[in-house]
Amino acid sequence: MSDFDAIDSLLASLTPQPALPEPQVRRDLRERAGLTKAQVARTLGVNPSTVTRWETGRDPSGELRTKYAYLLDGLAAKLAPPAPPPADEAIAPRPTPDESTPAPAPGGGPAAGDDMDDVEALAAPEPCVLCGQLARHQVAGFPQHLDPAQCATTAPTSDTSARRMEGSTAKPVKVVPAGRRARAVSDADPSGPIAAAVAEALEAHEGDVEAATASLVKRAIPDAMALLDETRRGGRYAVVAHPWIPDILRKQSARGADQIWEARPKWARPELPAGRHEVTALDINGAYLGALKTHLPLGQLEHTTGNVHDRRRAGVHLITPPAWEHSAHLPNPIGNRDEPGPLWVTEPTLRLLLRLSGPKYALCEPPEIHESFTSGATESLLEKFRITLKDARDTAIAGGDEVTLEYVKAMYSKFVSTMGESNYNRELYRPDWMHLIRSQAFANLWAKALKAHDAGLTVVRVMGTDELHVVGDWRRVFPEGRGVSEVKVKDVYSVGTAPTDPAAAGQTDEN
Repeated sequence: MSDFDAIDSLLASLTPQPALPEPQVRRDLRERAGLTKAQVARTLGVNPSTVTRWETGRDPSGELRTKYAYLLDGLAAKLAPPAPPPADEAIAPRPTPDESTPAPAPGGGPAAGDDMDDVEALAAPEPCVLCGQLARHQVAGFPQHLDPAQCATTAPTSDTSARRMEGSTAKPVKVVPAGRRARAVSDADPSGPIAAAVAEALEAHEGDVEAATASLVKRAIPDAMALLDETRRGGRYAVVAHPWIPDILRKQSARGADQIWEARPKWARPELPAGRHEVTALDINGAYLGALKTHLPLGQLEHTTGNVHDRRRAGVHLITPPAWEHSAHLPNPIGNRDEPGPLWVTEPTLRLLLRLSGPKYALCEPPEIHESFTSGATESLLEKFRITLKDARDTAIAGGDEVTLEYVKAMYSKFVSTMGESNYNRELYRPDWMHLIRSQAFANLWAKALKAHDAGLTVVRVMGTDELHVVGDWRRVFPEGRGVSEVKVKDVYSVGTAPTDPAAAGQTDEN
């Protein structure tokens, strides 16, 4: 065989790689077909992040390249415009768009071109969890209309929800789309209403700071709801303001509580090393404001059983907590609880326990999950609302504006405290959200205690939502200031006995 024959044989053995269109064309084909990255990824047996890489410049190879090219060729063929009819042929009427392909939603709702990995078309229509009417898509794992306008303002529940509500006094589901109130506010500055309200109050009270502050705090709840609407304008999710709620989330009596355990810490170190110690009580700034960033259920809660946790969903869970063997230097993550056995906890508490039981920390065994009430969830539902309040707070601190500072604080604290069974906020009935946000604040505080302990500080007390008492050089661990990511000194006191006073050994003195 000649050298050229060997070359020809080698060339013949090669399988040519199919050509791929440019990355932007790949994404355009998928979006025009109404397919999500998750659907494409599932079909090709890869992760959605891999599809993202393919649509931003990376090329697959081998069999994956062949399959991907085949898919793109098929999409291009299906999306190609029809050939023009002969001149003597009557023009057929324009076909009605296929309802299975999501159209751009009026009023800022999600459209097929949006980057929505958590939206998928359903094989068959299912009842929307927001209004009970048939929907052709699912959002974050549950059926929902993509256009909030398709949901009734007060809608009937689905058959499944109706069966759960038999014998209960549950309120009907109330769907409140984003932007339900029209407020003339600049989209570029969503904090505009805050500054305008402060200026209006100061003018109305002729510059009396105390009177203006009191009036602003009084109107904090409706103003917070209006700001929520403004920051939710154009959001991809409708807000279920009055969903069906299981009995465990309802107060057992007029002045009683429901069955949810928020894991509020109330812990003091049982014993300190011998000697005299200077303790710094640190104040965690904006605890509830920071806790607005948490996984919140979008629709009404669905009941499941079994020791399974789906990170795409959030809600409340009946668990048997693990034993905690570190109370000598760290508080129990579920707080001080006298009764043994299972208890209902929130998503942040469960996620904290699962994290601590993992290989990174290995501080406890995993909790056992018995049953759950959850819905598809997102961590960004209140993110614009949180950032707007945070920015207004930061600006007020920088400018020494105590009026705005107190107003903003009242907005987020009252927003959280009145979204349960409260007569002060009739627009939002989400006791599940209230418990989750509070628990997230407690989980955040616990995480700071762990950070202090791991950095070599002695943790002395962990209390409520914002108190962390430590011994040691805390400034090398936490930044000092009034910002949400910073801490400030609340108090400094001494505990223990001086080593030169043997008669006082074993006594504790607090100033």
